Amino acid sequence: MPKSQIPVLKKNRPKGNTSRKIVLILLLLFIVLLAVLFFRSSMSRISSIEITGNVYTTTSELLEKSGLKEGDQFFGTSSAEVIERLKTFKAVANVTVDKQFPGIIHIKVQEYPTVAYELGADGTLQAILASGTSLNVPANIGVAVEKPILTQWKADDPLKEQLSETLATIPNELTTDISEIIPNPTPSFPDQIRLYTKSQFEVITTISKLPDKVEYLNQVIETERPGKITMLEADTYVPFIADDPEDGEEPGATP
Repeated sequence: MPKSQIPVLKKNRPKGNTSRKIVLILLLLFIVLLAVLFFRSSMSRISSIEITGNVYTTTSELLEKSGLKEGDQFFGTSSAEVIERLKTFKAVANVTVDKQFPGIIHIKVQEYPTVAYELGADGTLQAILASGTSLNVPANIGVAVEKPILTQWKADDPLKEQLSETLATIPNELTTDISEIIPNPTPSFPDQIRLYTKSQFEVITTISKLPDKVEYLNQVIETERPGKITMLEADTYVPFIADDPEDGEEPGATP
């Protein structure tokens, strides 16, 4: 008689793997649901934008350039993008952006320092920043009286920007007596300038030599009578009023 075959019993599949997959799917769905609810809620929106540190650039200009608006997505724009946009202003030297969840963005602007002033074509007083940018002085801020006035400079003169950058490198205490700076180019010295001081000196020098010569200028101002100072290849000083011969002094130049 043929032997009867006993059917092979099927092994029970473990239920653990299936349960874990179901839990994982449910968890992912829950996270997606929370994300959707969050980005539709007011907590994900910009509720306040604070801008500080600006003097010559208005808050409205900075806000428009930043690309941020109240009600926009808080995570929609990175801090780096905002900084890059705001630094396109020639008056802005540095920007920091601090995002405080939920919804608050604080922008701190650092503008270039004021190095001089000039009168605009319409007669308004303009501040010249270290970047060479000229901006109207707001009525609500004071004027630094120790800064010189630039006169007879053309708006597009590249030497004006060079002068602004140079003045920014000189300590304030060395330029407080300078009242006016006028362009005075020559074939030998294209960047030559003429300075007038509050102590009634007339000074001839160049933009490139000014940082190295300004200490000599202050020494003469502190020790000599008003006169003409030339600071080019050599430094000379001639008083406007010659010494009285009766005093036993001979007029001349100080090298």
